[in-house]
Amino acid sequence: MNVIIGSDHGGFKLKAVVKEWLEAQGYQVTDVGTHSEESCDYPDIARLVAQPLAKGEYDRGIVICGTGIGISITANKVPGIRAALCGDTFSAKMSRMHNNANILAMGERVIGQGLALEILETWFATEFEAGGRHETRVAKIEGRA
Repeated sequence: MNVIIGSDHGGFKLKAVVKEWLEAQGYQVTDVGTHSEESCDYPDIARLVAQPLAKGEYDRGIVICGTGIGISITANKVPGIRAALCGDTFSAKMSRMHNNANILAMGERVIGQGLALEILETWFATEFEAGGRHETRVAKIEGRA
């Protein structure tokens, strides 16, 4: 699976931990930055992740900022993106099962590394419940129904 990942300066340290976990699991990871703790703008990073994902160049994406809020809001402005801000494993599971989220957003200043890895593992292990009411609802999110 090809994964694209990005963070602003507020998510830089957690992104390194997440990237290491992904690579250890055998995922192909593209890191679009930021590559230091120097201040940068989260909307720029969100678009660097969301736009190629929406074009089908990657299977899933991850965005991280201080809270996960701004970067997830921006990612969701890109048509075809369903970014879910998750701070617990239940939300991560439901975002995949019911919403077919294609971007996981997290906040480094909100959750610790241990919880972030549990969320990550849950999110990648959970498949979308295709068909039925969830399929219809995702189509409505995307404006297809």
